[in-house]
Amino acid sequence: MTADLSRRIDQRLDAQDWAALSQSLDAEGRGILPALLRPGECRQLAQAYDAGGGRYRSRVVMARHGFGQGEYQYFAYPLPPALAAWRAALYARLAPIARDWARRLGQPGDYPERHADYLARCHRAGQVRPTPLILRYGAGDYNCLHQDLYGEEVFPLQCAVLLSVPGVDFEGGEFVMTEQRAGHAPQADVLPLAQGDALVFAVHHRPAAGPRGWHRRAMRHGVAAVRAGQRHTLGIIFHDAS
Repeated sequence: MTADLSRRIDQRLDAQDWAALSQSLDAEGRGILPALLRPGECRQLAQAYDAGGGRYRSRVVMARHGFGQGEYQYFAYPLPPALAAWRAALYARLAPIARDWARRLGQPGDYPERHADYLARCHRAGQVRPTPLILRYGAGDYNCLHQDLYGEEVFPLQCAVLLSVPGVDFEGGEFVMTEQRAGHAPQADVLPLAQGDALVFAVHHRPAAGPRGWHRRAMRHGVAAVRAGQRHTLGIIFHDAS
């Protein structure tokens, strides 16, 4: 990871409204960093989906596992330098929010400042496989509601970056999130994204205030059926997999 690459990523992240993101995460368990990746970066990632050379560690066809329809590939270590830099820089800015969420819920939340130190913790727990991935959906494909849990070690926030252009590259395929309130049916929301937008959202639950203090609200996410075209997404998960 070069110093120049890290500096350029830091400059782009510093230009985002982190106070607004934090407020949105606290209120709804999700928020958007608009236009985080540029169109050329999005196209390059999407076009490299079929690249060989050890870029990916595994390919998953969703229908074989009951996950929906479509497919995705997990990146292999070492990650592409830009992806590794984005993952580390995003983690550093999200770790304070993660620590605050843990405090509200009375959970251990000593997430270190550096992503490298957090990954070392994952690896000591036996979670050694990288989790960043590219997802590809064609017409009729969808992703069932789920939570991205890969072991006991869980960082509570993750990112999804839309690489394709809605209305041009694909139709349909909206990002869907549900929130489960005690005693209520799950509430579903459809979240519109533009190419390059990064959606930051809760992995499995978020803290919510109630009459008896803070409590968990379970969150799940998925993708509605793509009606036409092809949709690519970059997923950045900060814990590794067992």
